[in-house]
This record gives sequence, structure tokens and C-alpha cells, in this order.
Amino acid sequence: MGVKTLWITLAITASTYLGAASALPVEDAVLTAPPHVPPAISRDHNARVVVHLETVEEIGTMADGVEYVYWSFGGTVPGSFIRVKEGDEIEFHLSNHPSSKMPHNIDLHAVTGPGGGAVSSFTAPGHTSTFAFQALNPGLYVYHCATAPVGMHIANGMYGLILVEPKGGLPKVDREYYVMQGDFYTKGKYGEAGLQPFDMEKAIEENADYVVFNGAVGSLTGENSLTAKVGETIRLYVGNGGPNLVSSFHVIGEIFDTVYIEGGDAKNHNVQTTLVPAGGSAIVDFKVQVPGNLIMVDHSIFRAFNKGALGMINVKGEEDKVVYSGKISEAIYQPEGSAIQSIEGEYQVAKAQNKEDKITFGKRIYNANCAACHQPNGEGIPQAFPPLAKSDYFNEDPIRGISAIVHGLEGPIKVNGESFNSVMPAMLLDDDEIANVLTFILNSWDNKGGEITVEQVQKVRKQKAH
Repeated sequence: MGVKTLWITLAITASTYLGAASALPVEDAVLTAPPHVPPAISRDHNARVVVHLETVEEIGTMADGVEYVYWSFGGTVPGSFIRVKEGDEIEFHLSNHPSSKMPHNIDLHAVTGPGGGAVSSFTAPGHTSTFAFQALNPGLYVYHCATAPVGMHIANGMYGLILVEPKGGLPKVDREYYVMQGDFYTKGKYGEAGLQPFDMEKAIEENADYVVFNGAVGSLTGENSLTAKVGETIRLYVGNGGPNLVSSFHVIGEIFDTVYIEGGDAKNHNVQTTLVPAGGSAIVDFKVQVPGNLIMVDHSIFRAFNKGALGMINVKGEEDKVVYSGKISEAIYQPEGSAIQSIEGEYQVAKAQNKEDKITFGKRIYNANCAACHQPNGEGIPQAFPPLAKSDYFNEDPIRGISAIVHGLEGPIKVNGESFNSVMPAMLLDDDEIANVLTFILNSWDNKGGEITVEQVQKVRKQKAH
């Protein structure tokens, strides 16, 4: 008998033995990848639920131009969402893909037993381990790998959620989504291009380069945004894999009608921001009354806008001007004083070898540093931030762009016939980054094209701000 045949025989034998030990009907678990959630359990009886979950080590995208070797459950970060019922008996099969370099196991916080199942599920590459437990306590629980070094396995993405529905079920809602935060530690700084290895020293110091929802920057924005309709009630199953940081979970533009505190029975109402500890969870329900983009963030706010912990819920439907009017009027306001600001948070990218490289690298820099004000399409915000698209101000003299980034810019200017009078903070970007981002802008949005050189940037840097 070959080794592979022996493994299959042992797996069948184990499953047959476990099934015979229970009088409950047997069903296969429905597992879903984030942000999706399996359907609510409709049966009124308990079952023996069979879960098959695979650990996989593979390269994925952390951010635009940044790759990372993720360790995962089910091929996603976070891992597959598992949904069972209070009182169910769970037959768990953990398989470690033959290509893995490391052994893995699983610690489910829903398990009452040694290591949460970790002791029984230690699995070498190319093997499958089987164990069983009963879901005794209802709630939303984290699961993660607990193979030494435990922190490294979690930091590489090995975590997910298991929902144990109470016997009577949860109140019905219109939409359910799966959102889980994690902090990542890379050798390179935030945004540095290439395949980035894990940095143990940063992880020990809790100095995260990325704090993200669902495993990557932008995983829940743009085409990946969650969706809803006005009048619907949304339920978010929110987890925090950590390994280190506590999440201050908040949805900009909404109030949580109900929060199941730490994923348990206790409920709070009318909550603005809820804490989700590392290795913990929360369930939040809220009804959406007006259309627009709701922004999910970790309200430790630099994590959202500088490290990636940001997602979106796109709500469609009719406006309700009573609930939210939108802008009614605008008038001039002149506060006392103004100051040039400096923004820390510089990061490096690989050296551009040609104009095409500059445009590629420059786009990443723009998205990380400029898009919030000037908008992803370069159109700016009327009366606040001037447009960079078809910008006569910039196209007539691109050196103005260098000066604005290096020295900052304040005072009245006119762009495309519109007057602006605000403050542009000096940006702490290096000479290559400035040349790259301005070359990208020159070659985007119907601007005139061309290239900004490092030498031009160096010359402007030597000049005093005007």
C-alpha cells in the first residue's frame, strides 16, 4: 500500500469512526471566503458538521506593487468563515498542503479542550489531521494557527472566524459580511515595492507597516466595496487576528444600532466605535437610511489613512434630505494664522530605470499621499483642493509642482479658471519619489506629458520657498 493510499484510508477510517460515534445527522459545512458569510442555519436540530480546511502558503498582493508570502486557512486571509449551531458536533479535518514549508495546526476559540484543538491538529506538510469537538457556547470566535513561533504564523495571516449560532438563531438581517483586521510586519516600509519578507524584530516591537482589513490594502474598496440598499439592515462579523494591535472599529457615517460585545451575548446599542481586541471579535448591526459611501476604519486613524485599515460600503437608493441634507450653503471663513506643515511617513520605492517605471512608481506614491485631497481621478475638490487633471497651472510650469511638494504652497492661486486659497503641506518625499509622482501626474488625465528628473528636483530643493 502506497503512502498516499494509506493517508486516504486512514482519513476514511477516521471519518467513519467519528460518524459512528454520533447519532446526529451528518452534513458538510458551507465555508465562504471573505467578505462573504455562509447562509443562516435554518434547521431546528443539531447535526454533526464536517469541516474540511486546508492550510496553504502562497504569494499574494499586500498593496499595489507589494507582494507577500501569506500563510492561510483555505487560501484566503482571513481564512474561510465557518458557521455552525450551538450544540452541533464538529468533525474537523485539517490538511496541510504538500507545498507548505511549515507544519500548521488550528486553535479555535470556540473549542473547549486543550489548545482549542491545537494539540490534536498539529499537521506536517502533505498530511491531514482529524479531531472533533462540540460547540457548547454560542458566539463569534476567532481561530488561528498556534504552531511555534505562534506570533509569526498569525502575523502571516493564519486566522479567521467561526460563528456558533445560538439555538434560537440570530435576528434576521438583509445582508451579512465578514471583515477581519490584521497587522503585518515587512522588511520594507509601507508601499515599498517587491516581494516583502516578514520582519520578526518589527513584530516583537509591535511596529506594524500595514494594518489592513481582509488581508490587503484596498481589499474592501473600489470594485471590492461591500454593497447595500437604503432601508436594509447590515450585519458585520468583525474579527481581529492581530497578532498585536487592538482595533477601534468604526463606520464613518453610521451608528451601530446593536453591538454584540466581544462576539458574545451582551448587547450594547447606539454605539459609535467598538473595541475589538487582538484575538477577539464583535458583531455589529445597523440600518442604512441614506445613500453614499460609508467608510470602515480602525479609528486609531493613522492606521486607516497611512497603513491601509480602510474599507467601504456602497449604499444605493433614494436620498432622505431630512436624515441627511447634504451641503446647503457655503460662505467664506478666514481663520487667524496659517502654517506650513510637514507630514511624516516617508517610504521608499525601487529606483525607476525609465519613464515608464517613473509613471508606475509615481502612481503608487500618488495613491498613498495625494489622492485623499486631489482625488484618485485628479479632479480635486471645488474650492478646497485644486485639480491636477488638465491643470493649466501645472502644465504651464511643472517646476511649480516640485516647489509645492518640497516647500509647500499657500496663498491664492488660479487653476483652470477657478481660484483657490489654501495650504499645501510640504511632503517628506525623497528626490526620486517626487520625480516619479510628478511624472505620473504629467502623463495622466489629459496632461501634456513629459518627465521630471531628479536633477530638477534637487535644484528646486536648494532654493528657498517663495
